[in-house]
Amino acid sequence: MNDQVIYERQHSQQAALRGVPSLVWRAGQERRTGLIRQWAPLDGARALVDGCGVGMYVRSLQAQGARVWGLDVEHEHVAEAAANAPGAGLCQAAGEALPYPDAWFDLVLSHEVIEHVQDDRAYAAEMVRVLQPGGRAILFCPNRLYPFETHGHYWRGVYRFGNTPLINWLPNSLRNRLAPHVRAYTRAGLRQLFAGLPVRVVYHTAIYPGYDNVVQRRPELGRWLRRVTYALEQTPLRWFGLSHLLVIEKY
Repeated sequence: MNDQVIYERQHSQQAALRGVPSLVWRAGQERRTGLIRQWAPLDGARALVDGCGVGMYVRSLQAQGARVWGLDVEHEHVAEAAANAPGAGLCQAAGEALPYPDAWFDLVLSHEVIEHVQDDRAYAAEMVRVLQPGGRAILFCPNRLYPFETHGHYWRGVYRFGNTPLINWLPNSLRNRLAPHVRAYTRAGLRQLFAGLPVRVVYHTAIYPGYDNVVQRRPELGRWLRRVTYALEQTPLRWFGLSHLLVIEKY
C-alpha cells in the first residue's frame, strides 16, 4: 500500500468521524446566516461558534457586528480559522468541556457539530452553562427523517463517502451499524438532550438543503428544487428536511 493510499484512507476516516467543515461560502450558508440573524441579535453580541471548523461562520458573525469566539477539536481547523477570521478569539478544545466561564455568551452557535461529538448530552449542557440568562443557542444538526444520510456509511468495514438513501429510516440496530460514526436526531430526541436544563424552546423546525452543487451544475434544476422544497418548509412536510434548526433560550 503506497503512501498516497494510506493518506487518503486516513483522511477519509477523519472526515467520517469529524465531518467536513464549510470550506466555501455560498447561498446555502448565506441563507443559514439569515436564519441565525432572525433568531438572535448579533450587533455587539458576544458569540461562540462551538465547533468552528475553518472559521466560515466565525467570519460571517463578525461581519454582522458580533464579537466572536470559536473553538474546534482539530488543530488544523483552528489554524485555518485564524487566517480566515482575524480578530476572533480561537482555541483548540472539545465542546464537552468549554474553556469559558459560566454565563459568558449572548449566543452559542452549533452548526452541524453535535452529531459528531463523543458525548452529545455533555455538549448540550456546556452550551447552556456558558449562555447568559436570556442568551440563545442555535443548533443545526441532521434530521432523522431526511431521506438521505449525507455523511456516508460503512459497508463491510469500509467507509464509503456520499449520500446514502434511507439509512436513517431503518431501525436503530441497523442504522447504527451502517452509520456508527454520526448521529441523526428525531425532534423528540434532540429536545431530550436539553431536558432538565434551564432553557425553553423558542423555535424548532427543519430546513431543506441549499442545493449549491446542483445549482452550479444544473442551474434550472437547482433553482426549481429550492422553490419547491423551501415552500415545503411552510408545511408539515418540513419535517423531512435536511437539518433541524433549534433555537433555545436560557432562563
